[in-house]
Amino acid sequence: MIPDQQRDIFAFLARPESHGPDHPRVDQVHTHISAIFLAGDRVLKLKRAVRLPFVDFSDPEARRRACEAEVALNRRGAPDLYQGVLPITRQPDGALALDGAGDAIDWVVVMRRFDEQNLFSRLLGRGELTRERVTTLARVIVDYHAGAEVIQRDDNAALMIAIARENRESMLASSPDVLPAAAVETLTARVVAALNAVAPVLDRRGREGRVRRCHGDLHLRNICLWNDRPTLFDAIEFNDTFAVIDTLYDLSFLLMDLDQRGFRRLASIIMNHVLEHDPDIEGLSLLPVFLSMRATIRAHISATMALDSDDPTHGQELRRRALSYLDRAFSYLAPAPPRLIAVGGFSGGGKSRMARELAPLVGACPGALVSRSDVLRKRLMGQPPYERLGPEGYTPEMGHRTYDALMAEAAAALNLGHSVIADAVFARPEERAAIERVAADAGVPFRALWLETDPETATRRISSRRHNASDATVSVLEQQRTFDVGTLTWPRLDSSGPRRETLAKGQALLDL
Repeated sequence: MIPDQQRDIFAFLARPESHGPDHPRVDQVHTHISAIFLAGDRVLKLKRAVRLPFVDFSDPEARRRACEAEVALNRRGAPDLYQGVLPITRQPDGALALDGAGDAIDWVVVMRRFDEQNLFSRLLGRGELTRERVTTLARVIVDYHAGAEVIQRDDNAALMIAIARENRESMLASSPDVLPAAAVETLTARVVAALNAVAPVLDRRGREGRVRRCHGDLHLRNICLWNDRPTLFDAIEFNDTFAVIDTLYDLSFLLMDLDQRGFRRLASIIMNHVLEHDPDIEGLSLLPVFLSMRATIRAHISATMALDSDDPTHGQELRRRALSYLDRAFSYLAPAPPRLIAVGGFSGGGKSRMARELAPLVGACPGALVSRSDVLRKRLMGQPPYERLGPEGYTPEMGHRTYDALMAEAAAALNLGHSVIADAVFARPEERAAIERVAADAGVPFRALWLETDPETATRRISSRRHNASDATVSVLEQQRTFDVGTLTWPRLDSSGPRRETLAKGQALLDL
């Protein structure tokens, strides 16, 4: 629905001639707060003159400030895309112009146009959102958060509860036409209870630098490939409540978006890759309520758009989507109980691949924490997870410290209610016994796999590794094969065959 005060502006921006010669068509994209006009290699984004519970763009001056803030904020994540702000002016003869000589009556954000096929939502739909692309995206997000302005907050829990209650108001605005009021009230009560349960953690994170000026709207349609690199755009500028948030709450929008679309595996890969670079184990206790709140936001946005839709078919689809998000918001608040799985075996056996692929099948969304000895060793040495270590990283003392760190990380995550897959060689009986004790002490189920493969296959796998946290070489494998592993009680799995076949065998052995 077009706001009355902007009808002539919408019509003006929709005309090809408004954008200069050589523009035979203008494509449009509409959201509940913006109208986007795409002509040639340029994009003009107009703020809708709307007043909603979470934003007030009813005043032209507020829209101007929001446009300028949007450009300033988004140049951090997408410096090549955001070009500036232009006024829409009313000429003396009453006609409209872009940056004309008349009085400014509205403003637009000017962006460089990119191929919409490079949106991550489109890549996902075409099956082109590969593991390599999402791990690169994870590193982009880690760097984005690391460079974000820290905002100290002592009342982080209270602010999150305020967001939950604001979400309630937004959802109730669509009742009873879209979202049932009783379900909205029940969900809100459960979210607030969950936030109160983790309030000390939220407040401590607010004091310790986890609350930053984040993206705020980090889902697949706000990420694109630009110059073959994941680029974050359309960060929220209009409401600090949505943008000055916990970094994990920011990431949760992307995780929820992938999970809702049926790609929990990719969400798990991103979460675990982020945690390799930023070991925020404490944050795992917050994921269920964070994911629920993100699904709630999509529920009320879809509901609002359904009410505004002039197309009955599209409106019905938006209603269905809103209810689906509402159901998902409930489900996140009842996660599967934690469990511990250990994956052991010599180098080249496919332990890390097995752990990665099992993770989304285990525990709370988006899956188990994969705790890797290779990554923990680098962390103890003060090195990034994918940088090779010298001999000093592989002394017997470092080996003991690494396994101690593995046990500690697994215990910490389990005690927070999150499942863990421990990925290490586990060659010594005492190492296997130690990881089993972690599960016993936490009171959670324990299962294990021992992967083994023929020497030729293991050698080929090790030789072909690229950008891998493991520093193992063929000579390391040869040394491992001389180990006396003692009595093996863990189920053995021959991992020499195709990857899918090996994964299926692992799932069967673990009753997944």
